[in-house]
Amino acid sequence: MKLLFLVRHAKSDWSYDGLPDIDRPLNERGYRDAHYMSKHLAEKKQLPDAIISSPAIRAVNTALIFSRNFNFPENKIIINKGLYETSPENFIILLSGIDDKFKSVFVFSHNPTITRVANILSGSNIDNIPTCGIVCIEFDSDSWKATKTAAFKWFDFPKNHKQY
Repeated sequence: MKLLFLVRHAKSDWSYDGLPDIDRPLNERGYRDAHYMSKHLAEKKQLPDAIISSPAIRAVNTALIFSRNFNFPENKIIINKGLYETSPENFIILLSGIDDKFKSVFVFSHNPTITRVANILSGSNIDNIPTCGIVCIEFDSDSWKATKTAAFKWFDFPKNHKQY
């Protein structure tokens, strides 16, 4: 069995005119949401064997916050350029290349692709994964190469929680 956690990066800051998209940082709400959601998962013992992130600053920052709250070594985060501005098909190909030694993998990426991948893999019908939203998908396989279809486990995001 493999568990995939698709995480949309937390809310980014649009206040820097002329800053390339890939370099946009998180805003205050983004930092707050990333800390809240990662601590919530850590309390539920939903922890990664691997963390893979898009190279975009907002995705990397979100992954770093999660890794710290999971006590996951920051230097073990895998940055994959293929997760930035990619198609769902290429995203799924990337997933099939994950090392089979990893059972539980968190992937930090972007919309609309991450929502489309969640729906394709799990047969769910999520309209939009909001910022810092997480979809958990389970594969009944010992290999990431068998990631064509899977079972939807759950979907959560910051505004699902009373503090918002």
